[in-house]
Parts: sequence; C-alpha cells; structure tokens
Amino acid sequence: MEFTKIQGLGNDFIIINNMQLNLPIQKFSNIAKRLCRRRVSIGADGLIIVDYADGNADFKMHFINSDGSIGEMCGNGARCIARYAYLNNLAPKKMTFETLAGLVTAEILDNRLVKVRLNNPEIIKLELDITIDEKVYKCSYIELGNPGLPHLIVNYPGLINIQEPEIFELGKMLRFHEEFPKGANVNFYDILDMDKVVVKTYERGVEGFTLACGTGAGSTVAALILKNEIKSNKVKVLVPGGELLIEVEKNEETIEKLYLVGDTNIIAVGQIFDEDLIQ
Repeated sequence: MEFTKIQGLGNDFIIINNMQLNLPIQKFSNIAKRLCRRRVSIGADGLIIVDYADGNADFKMHFINSDGSIGEMCGNGARCIARYAYLNNLAPKKMTFETLAGLVTAEILDNRLVKVRLNNPEIIKLELDITIDEKVYKCSYIELGNPGLPHLIVNYPGLINIQEPEIFELGKMLRFHEEFPKGANVNFYDILDMDKVVVKTYERGVEGFTLACGTGAGSTVAALILKNEIKSNKVKVLVPGGELLIEVEKNEETIEKLYLVGDTNIIAVGQIFDEDLIQ
C-alpha cells in the first residue's frame, strides 16, 4: 500500500489514494487507528483518503482521526491533500473537493504554500458561559459547514507563556462537556495585537493538543471578528507549529468567506508493509 505523509505546521497526515486501492469504506476506521498510532506504525494526527467524487468536484476527501472516528473536515488536512492532489495530477492548481462538511476549494499559491477556503460558519453562539469546577469560562461556539465541525473558543490570557500540560485537563473537560452532544474542538486563545492571535487547540479525535488546527484558527478569528474584538480582515494566528494566516470577507454581521493559508511539508513517500495491518 503506497502512502504519502505531509504535515502542515506540525499537523501531520498519512494520505492514501483509494482511486488505486479500492478499499471498502468500512475498513477506513481500523486502517486509521493502526497507521496513525505512533511507535507501532507510521504515526499521524489523522488519515486522509482520496477517492472519486460523487459530483463534479476533482475528488473526494475522507478524513479519519487517529482514534478511528470520522471527521467532518480538517483545515490543515485540506491544505495537505490539495498539495498531494496537485503533485499527483489529480487536480489543477485551483481545485474543488468534496468533504462531509461540504465542498472545499483550494489553491496552490507557491510550491509549498496552500490556500483553502474553509466552510462557512453555520452555527454561531458568540456568548456562551461554560462552568468547570465552579469556574465560569466566557466562550464562543462555532460550527463550520453542514454537518458542522464543532469549535469552542475560550479566552485564556497569557496563553503564549502557558505550557499545554497546564491546560490539558481543562481542555479535556471542555471537549467532553454536556453542552456539546458531539463533542467539540477546544481552542484557547489570547489576542496579541489587532492582527495577531495565539491559539492552542485540544482536538477531538486526537484527544490531545496538536501543533496546529486550521479550522480551529479559522473559527477563532471568525468569532473575534464577529465580536469586534479584532478589526483586521487578515489575521496571523500563532500556533505551536508555526504561523497560519486567516483571511476573512465579511458583509455587515456575516462571514461571507473564510480562508486558511499556510505551509505544507512532504515528509515521506513510500510503501506500507505493516504485517499486523495486512494480515
């Protein structure tokens, strides 16, 4: 089984082409759990499977988290699969592909730099109080696409100097909070400037902090712009893996378009000979 591993600011993915392999969808979850497990296999935050589109898009993107759960979409994964599709002649520089959350468009800007239009916010709760251990956290909640990718946005002053183990348990409790029946990705943020934000994300499905979360960065910026806490329509988002750029097109009180721009890095191309997987 041939694979490519690509990371976007430390958010790493294994990509396989099901147009060639013809694997049944029922096997995707177990394959993801095996291949994404670090030390015993390749290791990654998620598995991305390229397949034939149902409609007129260039291809379909299946995204499976490292725990085997199905993800609606993944922003950094979308950037990585766009580069993969272009390099493997599956799509032109400007492309459209299907995801569970809806159609996504992407563009190869300059070799490694990829721009993706994220799904628009469909559910928005700008003021949401969540209580954990008798402490109230002022939050916002956004779902991108339909069905929506759930993101909780939590203000955490001084975040840039906070180590992830210090907020791990809080992130876990918020991720599984009863307020969110399907769980939530938890994005802690702090505003550094009017065009710069630091974000650290506890990701659902990975069940821990990742080095970057594209949809988390986009959801955070969207919420801050809608709350008028940030004025710029181009916002740099500092994540543990580097820097993402979020571009926003807004019409009065509505987000019309939300873009994610960032680097991609091809780590490996090879073949999988995992005897436990093949047997």
